[in-house]
Amino acid sequence: MSIENSTFALAGMYQSAKLVRDIARKGLIDQEPFEASLNSILKIDASSIEDVYGQLSGLKTGLYTLSQQLGSGTQRTLEITHYVLGMMILERKLMKKNEMLDKIQTGIEATKAKTDTLALSDPEIIKDLANLYVDTLSKFNFRIKVNGERRFLENPNNAEKIRALLFAGIRSGVLWRQMGGNRLHLIFSRKKMVKIAQAYL
Repeated sequence: MSIENSTFALAGMYQSAKLVRDIARKGLIDQEPFEASLNSILKIDASSIEDVYGQLSGLKTGLYTLSQQLGSGTQRTLEITHYVLGMMILERKLMKKNEMLDKIQTGIEATKAKTDTLALSDPEIIKDLANLYVDTLSKFNFRIKVNGERRFLENPNNAEKIRALLFAGIRSGVLWRQMGGNRLHLIFSRKKMVKIAQAYL
């Protein structure tokens, strides 16, 4: 368990959070990081961090956002921090619910089977992941409140993408924890993680 790997997993969370904000505020999404984030949900038994996100190039948005949010003297966006902390809270709650974990695994396997014939960013795949999020993670008494422009948030396609991205962020949260990440790292290993992110950028 290296700090490099936990940095990449944390970048996965920051990437999801940044993309959620982009959809909610601008109604836009960058396709490459979006697909890398979706890919991370479907990789249940990945052999490496690179395998989870497709390639580390797919994490560029997350690594950049992490260095912006954790670096000293940089402009932080509180919304992004709020989303990442929310993902961490839901990850902790999820890991105590074996039944929910089983349901998620079954749902992911069913969706993954569809990618044999459908593209990763096909609306049906996104809808499946969004519905799985609604049926499981959104049942907790804690919810991540997404802020943005009403016209973008009320668009059903955008709402599904946001749910799928929150799901991806929580998936990265599970990976972060598996790689030895914890909240103390955010305080004491901040500079080290920013250095790693910038080196890869």
